Parts: sequence; C-alpha cells; structure tokens
Amino acid sequence: MSRPLNDTLVIAERSLLRPTRSPDLLIGFTIQPIMFVLLFVYVFGGAISTPGFADYATFMIPGILVQHIAFGGFVTALALAEDMNKGLIDRFRSLPMSRSSVLAGRAVADVVTNLLSIIVLVITGLIVGFSFNASFLEALAGVGLLLLFGFASSMAFALLGMSVSSPEAANGIGFTLIFPLTFLSSAFVPTESMPDGLRHFAEANPVSAIVDALRALWLGTPAGNSIWLAVVWSLVLLAIFAPLAVRKYRSSTSH
Repeated sequence: MSRPLNDTLVIAERSLLRPTRSPDLLIGFTIQPIMFVLLFVYVFGGAISTPGFADYATFMIPGILVQHIAFGGFVTALALAEDMNKGLIDRFRSLPMSRSSVLAGRAVADVVTNLLSIIVLVITGLIVGFSFNASFLEALAGVGLLLLFGFASSMAFALLGMSVSSPEAANGIGFTLIFPLTFLSSAFVPTESMPDGLRHFAEANPVSAIVDALRALWLGTPAGNSIWLAVVWSLVLLAIFAPLAVRKYRSSTSH
C-alpha cells in the first residue's frame, strides 16, 4: 500500500508545483476570485433584489464559491490534456509506478487548491459584508460539501482532458459546458426572477442544489431537501465520472 500512496503524493506535489511556475494559474486561484466577488457585489449587487437576505454579498458568496469550485476542474483538464499531448502519460506508464497514482494525485492536488480557493473567497466575503449564521460544525459541513462537489467536478474534467485533442479544446469545451450551468442556477439571482422555462431548469440544476445547501448550512435558510439532494448529486456525479475517467486513462495507456 505504501508504493501507490507514495506515487500519488509525488504526482500531487508535481501538480501543486505547477501553479507556482505558471503565474496565470496562480492568479486563477487567488486574484481572479477576489475580482469576481468585488465585481458582483459592487457592480451588480445594487441592482439585484434578494428577499430574505441581509444584502447581496450574503446571498452571493455561497454561489460564487460553488461556481469557482466547479470551474476549478479546468486545471485538471488542461494538465491531463497537456500531459497526453506531450507523451508524458506514456512516460509515466514506462516507469515503475502505480497507474492509479496519476488520477489520484491530481485529485489530491485539486482538494488542496480548492481548499485554498475557499479560504480566499470566504475571507474576501467577510471583508465585503458576508457573515456566517451557523455553528462551527455546520460551517465545516459546508466546506466538506464543497470539497466533495469539487472532487466530482475534477473527475468530470479529468475525463474531458483525456478525451480531447489539445488543452485549448479542453478549455473551450469545458467553459461552454460549465458557464451556463453555473449562471442558470440560484448562484447569483433568485430562481423566482427567471422566466418559467429557465426557472424550471435552474431549480433542477445540481449547481442550485449545492448552492441552496451551502446557504442552509452557513446562513440558516430553510434547508428543505437541498442538503441531502446536494450530497446525492455530488455522489452521483462522482459515481458516473470517476469510473469513466479511470477507464479512459487505462485505455489511453494500454496502447
């Protein structure tokens, strides 16, 4: 058991060192989330009504956290697409290392970077007016839910990164898929303000379930079915994409 674990940690360390050598990735984890918070709170916040919430910052922070965690998988897709393009996956296969360590290492690195993003966004949110209305355990449960959703997103993006021809294709396809899912949800505006067709889509959107669960845990809003539904959605996405990603990785290294 020690060998796969050591191999996983080596791959995770490699993945975590990549942002320090690529300023654009480091900005994506730190500066970009702060800019999004400031933009939404001070540019759009005054024009959006959020009944039941103290202010727009309180309403929006859980939504932007979920959006950023969903987009965090882009790094996995880009890294795997680049590694496959350069033949590094084949080189890994030729080394005396566990095959599972490549995907497992990426998943560990994503958990660390997602945790960093959560810390940055929560601190920024507290500065602009967000405040918790929850116990420590409820706040911790919200972080755990975000990390679970982020892990599921990473597996989906891992599958995407190994299925496209280039990092550019991974970026374009991933953005096209995730952008409407995060904005056509309860993340940034109440779903009641949407036209009927879009409202029904937003209410069935898994992103809305995650956002609503996070608001219930952190802000004390009525939970309804949102918390267990968010967990179920995350586990379903993980159950779908993790085996597909593993199968795709094995097939890509079998020839």
